[in-house]
Formats: sequence, C-alpha cells, structure tokens
Amino acid sequence: MKWGFNFRGPRLGTKLALMGLALLVVPWFSYLQLVEMERLLIQGQSQAQLLTAEGISTLFNGREDLFNDLPVTLEDFEPLYAQPLENTIRLDGNAEDWGKAQDGNYLSFGSPAGTQDADFDLLLGERADYLYAHMRIQDDRLVYRDTEYLRLDNADHIRLNFIGAGGQDGRMSLVFDESDMVTGFAMDNEWRYAATGSADNRVQGVLRRVAGANEIVLEFRIPLSLLGSRQYFGLTFVDVDDVLQRDVVRSSQTLPTKADQNFNLVVLRTPEVRNIVQGLGYSGAKILVIDSLQRVRAEVGATRQQTEEDDTTIRAGTVTRQLTRAGDFVRSVFLGTGSDQDPAQATISAPQESPADRAIRISLQGDPIALRNRVSSNEEIILAAHPIVSADQVIGTVIVEQNIDDILRFQRTALEQVLLLSLLSLFAIFLALITFAGRLAWRIRNLRRDASAAIDVRGRLRRGGLLNEINAGDEIGDLARSVSNMLEKLKQHNGFLENMPRTLRHEINNPLNTLSTSLQNLAEEHPDIDSSKYLESAKRGVNRIGSIVQNLADAANLEEALEAEELEEIDLNELLASYVANCGGAHAKARFEYHGSPAPARALVSDFRIEQMLDKLIDNAVDFHRAGTPIRVQLECFGDLVQIVVANRGAALSKNKLNTIFDSMVSHRGPDNRLHFGLGLHVVRIIAEHHGGTVTAVNLEDQSGVAFVIRLPLVVSFSKPSSMDSDRALRAER
Repeated sequence: MKWGFNFRGPRLGTKLALMGLALLVVPWFSYLQLVEMERLLIQGQSQAQLLTAEGISTLFNGREDLFNDLPVTLEDFEPLYAQPLENTIRLDGNAEDWGKAQDGNYLSFGSPAGTQDADFDLLLGERADYLYAHMRIQDDRLVYRDTEYLRLDNADHIRLNFIGAGGQDGRMSLVFDESDMVTGFAMDNEWRYAATGSADNRVQGVLRRVAGANEIVLEFRIPLSLLGSRQYFGLTFVDVDDVLQRDVVRSSQTLPTKADQNFNLVVLRTPEVRNIVQGLGYSGAKILVIDSLQRVRAEVGATRQQTEEDDTTIRAGTVTRQLTRAGDFVRSVFLGTGSDQDPAQATISAPQESPADRAIRISLQGDPIALRNRVSSNEEIILAAHPIVSADQVIGTVIVEQNIDDILRFQRTALEQVLLLSLLSLFAIFLALITFAGRLAWRIRNLRRDASAAIDVRGRLRRGGLLNEINAGDEIGDLARSVSNMLEKLKQHNGFLENMPRTLRHEINNPLNTLSTSLQNLAEEHPDIDSSKYLESAKRGVNRIGSIVQNLADAANLEEALEAEELEEIDLNELLASYVANCGGAHAKARFEYHGSPAPARALVSDFRIEQMLDKLIDNAVDFHRAGTPIRVQLECFGDLVQIVVANRGAALSKNKLNTIFDSMVSHRGPDNRLHFGLGLHVVRIIAEHHGGTVTAVNLEDQSGVAFVIRLPLVVSFSKPSSMDSDRALRAER
C-alpha cells in the first residue's frame, strides 16, 4: 500500500540529540527522591517536636496556681499584659519601633467624671528585663513641675503602684519638667513628697506634645526587678490644670474601682513558669508557654542565632536560592505541597490566620498540632503545640518552634550537587552524542561522495571500488564493502557491455563477409539470377546488418577516440558554410539553406567530429522533413557561446520524446525504419558534451517542425547580449 505522502523523518544527528535530551529525566527523578526524603525528614522532625511539646506540657498539667495569678474575684478588673518586644525600644515618644506589639493592644482608660480630658491609652511591653510603657494622654493643659516646691503632687504626673521585691507596697511618681524629660521618685504614703529626697535614676522616660491636638505622649521604662516576683502593677495619671492653685482636678487609672485595692496586675512572663522551662531549651528551638488568654507567660531559646556566619550559611549562594525557589515552585505545581504545614495534619483555618495563631487556637481547643511555617525567605520552622490540661480543662499550651534550616540546607546542598553533577554528566553525554553524530554523519557523507565520485555524469564507472571506510569494522564499514563489491561487479559488467560491440563486429563481420562473398559468387556463376529481386534483397540485408554493427562499434569507441583527439581553433562559420554547400550532393532530394554569422565564430573543436555531428543531424532532418520544405542550418553568436540550429519542417515531437530523444538505443522512427538502434542522436550528444557544449531538441513556435540546438563555447566572447532562448532564435522559421 502506497501512502499519499513521503515522510522522511528527522536526521540522524537530530535523533541522537533528542536521545540526549531524554536523559534529563534522570535529574528529575533524583529531584523527586530528594523531595520525598525531605518530606520524610520533616515529618519525623514534626513527630519528635510534638512529643517534646507533650513532654513539657506534662510539667504544667494540674498546676493551675501558675496561671491563676489574676484577681478573678474583682468584677471590674482590667488585666494588663506586657507584650513581648522584638526590637530595641528608643525612648523618643514614637511607637514605630514597637513593631507588631502595638497592633490592637492599646488599653483605654477614662477619668471618673467620664470626660475626655485626662483619658489615656496604655501599651505595655517587656524586653531585656525592662517594662516599657507607651501612653497617649488627653490633656488640654499640661502643667509642669515647679522645682521651687518640694511637693510633687502639684503638677501633672504619673503614679505607679506595685509590690516590691520584699513584698511591701511600692509607690513611685513620674514627674515632667519643661525639658520634657521624665524623672522618677519613690513616694511616701500620701503621694506628696519623695521618700528619699532624690530621683530614682533606674526610671527613664520622655514626654512629647502632639502638635495641633490636646494630646501628650509619654514613653518610659522601669526595671522589672522593682516589681518583685509577683509583678503586680498599677498606673494613674493625675491631672492639674491651674498653675496657680495647683490642685488635682481629676485622675485616670488602671486600678480597679474597689476602694480596698491600691494596685493592679500586669501580666508578665511568669518567673515560676520560666524557671521550669529554662533548662529545657536546645539549639535552634524556642519554647513558649501561653495561657488560656493567649498571653505568653514564658519564653526560652530562639529558633535562629542571627550571626554573620550563620546568615551566610543559611542564605547559601545565589544558585542555591534560585534552586530552592524553583523547587518550591515545582512542588507547589506538580506535587501540591505547601510550605506552611504538614499536609497530613492540615486543618481548615480562618482566612488570613497565621500558622502560629492557628496552632495556638487549635491546641487551646485541646488538640495537639504540628505545622510547617516559613517565617521568611531564608528561615523555615516546624511549630508544634500541645495543650496544658488541669481537671479536664485547658489552662494553656506549650509551643515548641524548631528551625529546620539544617534539613533544608541539606536538601538544597544535595539538590545543588545533584543538579550540578547531572548537568555536567548530561553535558558530557550530550557532547559525546553530538560528536558521535557528527563523526557518523561525516563518515556517511564521505561514503556518499565516494560512491558518487565512482560514477561520471554519463553513468559510467570511473573505478570499481570505494576508497573510504573499507577497513572500518562497524556497520558503515560493512556497507562500504558491500557498495564497493557492487561497484566492482558493475564495472565488470560495464566493461563487458563496452566490449560487446567490438566483439559483435568481429564475430558478425566474418560470417557477413562470407555471406556477401557467397552472394557475389552466386551472381557471377549464375548470371540469370543476378537480377533476381530475392538476391537484391539479400544484398541489402547484408549491407544493413554490417552498417548497424559498424554504428554500434563506433558509438562504443567514440568516447575513447574523442579523448585521444586534439582540438584546434577554427571558424565554425566557414566550416558550416562549406559543409552545407556540399550537402546537396549527398542528399539530392532535399533542399538546404544556411544562415551564418557576419563575424567569425572561432571555437576550439575537432572539425571532423563537428562534421560527424552535423552528419547525424542532417540525416535525421532529411528522414523527417516534409517534402518540398527546406532544411535550415543557422549559426549565431551570443556572448561567449555559439549556437548552431538545424531545423526541418515536419511532425512535432511530444514532451516525452523531447526529453529522451538523445538517449542511447532510443529511436522514434516508424515501422519502415524499425532497424534503427537510435544511436545517431546519442552520438551527437556525446560530441557536443565533449566540446563543453549542449544539445537540445525543441519544437518550432508554430509546431510545424523540430529544431536541434547546439551551443558551444567561443574562444573570443561577443559584446552582444546573450539570448539563448531557442524559440526566439528560430522565429525566422515561421
């Protein structure tokens, strides 16, 4: 079955290149193995971390006393909570350096009269053994301390209540001078005079007025050691508006409204809780104990030691970071795994809920959980949370955060190494394949050129074998040897065919000579049969057979004879004029016309072979011309070529006959000329090509005949533009 198209397919080099690219699947499978290894390592780390959190939580199970340090019996109690501060706080009145601690954590307090004047917002924070406070106070008139008076209650000031280290009540006033600096004084029981007469330099602060508003901002810090182990704390803003009378007009406080209470509680990281978990921390991990109100009561350790060396190690190189990002992308697209949590422990969470908040929320509901959380582009942690239970009630949770940079660094390093080795290996393999393909293609091209060079343009063998790849031991060598053997056999066969005409002439001429002699003797011995039509027919047959054998021998020996002849520079115009003038004697029944060139047409030719070529063309034209019409011979020069045209009126040739009329052993004669072997025009082509020219057959423009056009190179070029269109050259025939 034949298909309607011919599909050749890709070339050999392309196929080998595609095979090389197919090797990219190797690093891909290696990457999948690394991803699976990472997943198993992180899963094991998550389970171990969850067990650690569970073990720590058992230390607090049933210890309600550690978390119930709030005076829950007070109905109007307003708890205070010091937020853990991540940044170093500058005492400048601005809250930008408080970071996330300020988000939604301000507590508002108002004066007993319910007026806006003297209301304030309070934010507490803890860092490095200090309690920080940031206050936004509504006050239409700020009254500074008059330093000429010893009393400290005759100006705007802050009163602090706390229980000191010895268990006694502590009182301290924060007063303001016109330099907007805050100074702390330990006070007597009446809040009028300083108990020691000098300022407490451990208290530092600054006051800042807000332009265009009845607001002042106060930022200060006190050491946590002042608050004692229980860390109770209360704050009151005292407002004085009259600079002359200096009477207290109102106050706003964090203290409970109960008259018997002179302090409030600030919930800090409970020392007892911290002492329990202090020795449980380990490198790269942070432990947090959080109460039921989601307040941090103790914090130990850190997930990351931020040093220059460590940062360099974690960040690795640019290549590793890019590989990590690529790996995260591939995992998210093809594997469907996220970086914020373990897929096996995934739980539906609220929108915009962070993994840490989610872990706290779920664990406070009584369920342990482990999540994977990327806190930055260079840091990723595993967060495990386990609830603290007392009497079947969840009173808090233990959070263990473990840095998994070591695991990720291992993966990144392994991925980088695998990719590097894979790329180097693939490059080497690809280079080897390309080299092999190039070498293979080069050998095949050489074999093709060698095979083509063994045959000339006429299809004759120049040599009987190949020169290249004969001694190769692979399949190409086998192919070369097979082709060489085939060419050798073809050469032998070609030699047989070339020698066959000479052999036939020798073998046939002997009996033909005998037959011709016998016919002649028969006619002499029997004069009465000399005029017999049968004897004349036998003589014509013998002569024709001899002529055919001679033509075969001449055609076979023509190329060898041409190679031995020397060419001479002659004027083709004179040669053709003389030749055509003599054609009338040889062909009495035909009429000839010659149209030559006015200028000499000098060419390097053999005059004998040119006349032999013309003999064949004239004989053909005489055989096929229409009676009464002339045979036209024309010579023209075009540039560096001379064109010889032999045209006759008669039947036109089909396109197929025009393409094959010069082939050997091809004849288009009728039944009356059936003994012709078609060698005449084949000889014409051989002679024309030997002189560096061409011969073509064309029908006249009016289809009234056929013209044979021969083009040969001139020795001297003509300035006349070349116009080699045969039909234009023969328009005069119409």
